[in-house]
Amino acid sequence: MASFSFSREGFASVLHTLGGKYALWGPKRLKGKGRFFGTDLVTCAPLESFDDLETGEKTSMSPKEIVFPPDETLFYFTGDRFSEPPLEDDRETVVFLRPCDINGFRRLDAMFLENGGAADPYYRRRREKLHFFMIECRESFENCFCVSMGSNATDNYAAAFRFGEDSVEVEVKDPRFAQFFSSGTPSSFAPEFVKENVKKVTVPAVEEMPPELFVSPLWDEYDSRCIACGRCNTSCVTCTCFSTRDIFYADSRRSGERRRVWDGCHLDGFTDMAGGHSFRKKKGERMRFKTFHKIYDFKKRFGYNMCVGCGRCDDVCPEYISFAECINKVAAALKGGDAK
Repeated sequence: MASFSFSREGFASVLHTLGGKYALWGPKRLKGKGRFFGTDLVTCAPLESFDDLETGEKTSMSPKEIVFPPDETLFYFTGDRFSEPPLEDDRETVVFLRPCDINGFRRLDAMFLENGGAADPYYRRRREKLHFFMIECRESFENCFCVSMGSNATDNYAAAFRFGEDSVEVEVKDPRFAQFFSSGTPSSFAPEFVKENVKKVTVPAVEEMPPELFVSPLWDEYDSRCIACGRCNTSCVTCTCFSTRDIFYADSRRSGERRRVWDGCHLDGFTDMAGGHSFRKKKGERMRFKTFHKIYDFKKRFGYNMCVGCGRCDDVCPEYISFAECINKVAAALKGGDAK
């Protein structure tokens, strides 16, 4: 492990060299592409240069699409034969992420690689090529509650960075990247992590959720507030639900492709089954399902919470529903012994 200091110009040169070997991803500002007229969108996207890298804001959308695309062709088929498409970019990928998102990938790994004893090959082939460059996060953004979720810090990164007005500090952990940063001035930099969020969440610590909580009136408010747009699902770094669709080509009913498409527990039709059955039709029931999955079901299976407290769901909800406050309501109901 070694640390170096660069001028911003010097770091731009290093990043240009790095981009010759690796695909670079990170927070990028898209002018005029925001949710409201005249606003920008900060999202995780391919980087062409240091100028593309947005280091002052968190992204509105999660970086999971790097390994879990919103719409992905799994294979093509013709009769009884099939073939898998190659990756769009076969290079190894470096992605600039904040600690909560790196911890989010741990959750994605659990779901796609460790869940049920069979690793997802389509996720794995992208994940094996991925390297994390951590953006130091010493101050909390609006709606973040990562400290409460225990995901504010991580040591799972190849290199860590502190971006200043005139300089860039780098800590290199992975030897394969040492050659790119050895031209910097040696320093004593070590990354720091946010220690307190403005928004605080009390996560229930229970072995079993009381059955009364499943039918508690605390979910009823979401029947009228939630509009089932699914923004919370698509912006979440740990939501992994998808649907598969077989698309047959018009010129041959024996040829087509199978696609995996993002889906979400808040969206209409998510629970539809053959025979016309459908479950969790009420918005409050969907909120209950998501909440328990994030703070109970997943933890019971893997030993840690699924939610990382990035706050994106609170950021993007058009109805200003706070998932953080929903967790607090569950904790309050359990503490008071009133699950009703």
